[in-house]
Amino acid sequence: MRLFISILSIISFTLIGCTAQENKQEATQEFVSSDTKGKHQSLEYMPAPAKNRAEQIIERSAYTLSYNKEWVNCNWVYWKLTSDHCKGNNMRENEKFVEDNQVHGTRATHQDYIQSGYDRGHMCPAGDNKWDKTALSETFKLSNICPQNHNLNTGDWNDLEQACRFWAKTYGEVYIVCGPIYNKGVRNRIKNKIGIPDAFFKCVVRLNEKPSGLGFIYKNAGKHNDMESYVCSIDDVEQKTGLDLFKGMPNEAAIEANADFDAWRHYDPDYSKNRDRNKFDNKRSGGKNKKKSKR
Repeated sequence: MRLFISILSIISFTLIGCTAQENKQEATQEFVSSDTKGKHQSLEYMPAPAKNRAEQIIERSAYTLSYNKEWVNCNWVYWKLTSDHCKGNNMRENEKFVEDNQVHGTRATHQDYIQSGYDRGHMCPAGDNKWDKTALSETFKLSNICPQNHNLNTGDWNDLEQACRFWAKTYGEVYIVCGPIYNKGVRNRIKNKIGIPDAFFKCVVRLNEKPSGLGFIYKNAGKHNDMESYVCSIDDVEQKTGLDLFKGMPNEAAIEANADFDAWRHYDPDYSKNRDRNKFDNKRSGGKNKKKSKR
């Protein structure tokens, strides 16, 4: 009898332990919340639930965000950019960075970035949301911001943001997802709090008569490079990040496997006429080769 009771106790203890472990893992992987309901953004083809990391889903007017309370940063930010959204008179000069009160757990504050040595780099850019006052303001919530090298923020990353707006105008709409990359987990933090990314990714897809996708990976550094040097396939980005992007998109496998930059670039007269990127910079800055963020 004692042996029987002992066996039952062991089995019960094991089952309880397994259940607790499963609940802990589920809470880490799929902590999901819809605190606000987006009125304008598209939720179709957004990334699949993140695995092996904290996640809180927040829907905004123009984008959807996956927040990681352990990084004190986003996992990704996703939105559909249309040609109409590239227009508008709302200006970023009237906006201020604000703490995101809808974030559960640890969150970034304005004070965290002061004298940090990093810019507050937008994931979903302000320049994509001048069409609506609320949408523009929401891009300044610090959950949509990552610590970013200043020269990258105002340079090559800004160039990609402008290229995405050009492509949205050209094709009518594009789907975009971007976020930080931590190569071996968070190794450095701002004020022992906000994880400093090693790099950033951005993926862009068009679904017109010739569906196509591009992936980009930028090191979190200030060195200037030609835009084509950052190009990779979306599959490459997924392998690097462990994320499943554009879930359920038509022709997903083919779109994510290939990256034909020329199929996109030749629609931009400035890029196609100036394969030497330095010439393009000089032309845009009136020969002074200085960059100014237009986000």
